[in-house]
Amino acid sequence: MKLRNTIKEFAIITVGTVIVAAAVFFFMMPSHVSVGSGAALAMVLSNFIPLPVSVITLIMNVGLLIIGFILIGPEFGAKTIYCSILMPLIMGVFEIFFPNFQSITQDPLLDVICYILVVGVGLAILFPRNASSGGLDIVAKILSKYLGMDLGKAMSFSGMVVALSSALCYDSKTVILSLLGTYFGGMIVDHFIFGMNIKRRVCVISKDLDTIVDFVLHELHSGATLNEIIGAYDRTPKVEMVTIVDKHEYRRLMDYVRKIDPKAFVTVYSVSEIRYQPKK
Repeated sequence: MKLRNTIKEFAIITVGTVIVAAAVFFFMMPSHVSVGSGAALAMVLSNFIPLPVSVITLIMNVGLLIIGFILIGPEFGAKTIYCSILMPLIMGVFEIFFPNFQSITQDPLLDVICYILVVGVGLAILFPRNASSGGLDIVAKILSKYLGMDLGKAMSFSGMVVALSSALCYDSKTVILSLLGTYFGGMIVDHFIFGMNIKRRVCVISKDLDTIVDFVLHELHSGATLNEIIGAYDRTPKVEMVTIVDKHEYRRLMDYVRKIDPKAFVTVYSVSEIRYQPKK
């Protein structure tokens, strides 16, 4: 069973890596827009080094993995190593089967938009499985460790530096598109990774709380926590229910609360991730 799960996991990771590689090859490379990533830097360097982008990406990823092991330690799992090697190999296959590939859209702006959306899907498959395509992820971890930068800010910083590097060989329009693509690309990736899994943490204080709790447990088939609280104004002891629901359950719960007790006190928070041991 464990072997089967491992094979399934790496099969899914392979699909995610293929999607990322396809986004780079079919949308970013034809437009010459360097949307902050290791492959984007390799694309810029290919103007000065007589090697295919896939080969430069492979050399960079292997080099960064070695540097990462030296400076950070063995924090990079087998999945990241696998993706770091696999992605440039897939790009190399694309280069063989699609030599001199031209832009599908014939518009750099549309290429950037398509790249951001497609690569967002690929990274949304990789990141939840603790895998990445290497490259700037390793640079960001090094900056985070030795400069004390937040990991997210380190990723943004290194991405912007790569985008600015396009000024070495491309015009100002391409540089601006690279910067904008890097910025909005980060937002889209965040949406794919966190936005699609957003849940709601709902806290309810009501005179009909028992009825609402029963609805959560037996109609929504969700869990709930009851907290004893004391109101600061009148010092009256009350009970607060806390539950976490998805978007569909949230709508049903709010409709039910409004129906049962229109005066109920309700607070709602967004939750991007939960970890728990399901009840048997």
